[in-house]
Amino acid sequence: MECGKWGTIVEGIKNNTKEKNDNLVPAVKTTILKDIASESVARVKTNINELDRVLGGGLVPGSLVLIGGEPGIGKSTLSLQLAAAIPQTIYFSGEESIGQIKLRADRLNVQAPALQLANETNVESIVSTIEKMKPLVAIVDSIQTMSSLEAEGEAGSPTQIRACTTKLLVAAKSGKTAVILIGHVTKEGMVAGPKTLEHLVDTVIYLEGDRHHFYRILRTVKNRFGSTDEVGIFEMNERGLQEVKNPSATFLSERGENLPGNVLTCLIEGTRPILVEVQALVTKTAFGYPTRKASGFDVNRLHVIIAVLQKRAALHLEQYDVHINIAGGLTADEPAADLAIATAIASAYKDKPLGQDIAVFGEIGLGGEVRTIAQVEKRIKECEQLGLKRILTNTGAKKITSAKLKILDIKNLQEIIKHT
Repeated sequence: MECGKWGTIVEGIKNNTKEKNDNLVPAVKTTILKDIASESVARVKTNINELDRVLGGGLVPGSLVLIGGEPGIGKSTLSLQLAAAIPQTIYFSGEESIGQIKLRADRLNVQAPALQLANETNVESIVSTIEKMKPLVAIVDSIQTMSSLEAEGEAGSPTQIRACTTKLLVAAKSGKTAVILIGHVTKEGMVAGPKTLEHLVDTVIYLEGDRHHFYRILRTVKNRFGSTDEVGIFEMNERGLQEVKNPSATFLSERGENLPGNVLTCLIEGTRPILVEVQALVTKTAFGYPTRKASGFDVNRLHVIIAVLQKRAALHLEQYDVHINIAGGLTADEPAADLAIATAIASAYKDKPLGQDIAVFGEIGLGGEVRTIAQVEKRIKECEQLGLKRILTNTGAKKITSAKLKILDIKNLQEIIKHT
């Protein structure tokens, strides 16, 4: 060492902060809320009523919408039908060739001779096309296949997805083109999926459902221009996704005979009530430990309900397998389904049918009490329209009466057992 000594080097931290003079930064100009003029935006109608319902009345010009869902659930089908329904739409496909899209259009009998298609995965080219042609709607299928020259990584990486979405966001906001992004959701819901860019877009819509069933639910997760309480219900058939005008009647159209363990309940999907059938099967277990399985219902919640039935209603289910199914492929994830699950299990256990003119809904507590649920009046009205005669629920402080229905006010599980 040049100094000729040992131990003279001391570690330190370099201070890179520069002195700032806040007085050189101009203050922000503020505006009083009452002085801001209200703007009325004319939405673009998709002519698909269930989709317009979810969007809040149609597409807002200059908005960025994300449609997510598992692979094969029907996102591309919905996008093609949407593109055919709105004139001046450009469909950018990064997954399928133009010929493949034409084959799908022929198979679904989609009549859109003026629909403009393009195979492109470079987001800069897509943005230039949008700025030049100024379409009403631009559909990008899918965001995972897009890449930007200004970002590193392969297409589908989080860096590329954010960069491409940001560029499409600027293109949408600078003009009046509504840009719709299609995004795949993995089982975890986050790897190269819409979860990485939900905060960038204006509206997030998920297409849900079981690929082995016909029905699909379009649900809004985020919407800056409308409510997130609405859902759209579709049926998948050879003509694509068809709107379900009366979900309750559709789900009950294939209802079977009056068998033990079958009972109706009324779920609230968004703001609309839907009658679905709850099916229970109780059989003697062949092993030392009974099996509990559920399709369309939380199996952990099922364990709780069975425990309450054993403790509070004296149903000896310790040596019985219990299987639950929500018919139609829907998911009963609200507390209102508790009472229907318990009633169906009791009916199957006693091998006694309840009848096809009854609906049951209510929340069950650990003490066996039946609690009131939200929107009871709306559920009862739906039951009236479908021609039911009896309702089992807890009306609470509200004394609800009906000229068409006999409403049995249930306070605990012991009262339910009397009716099964």
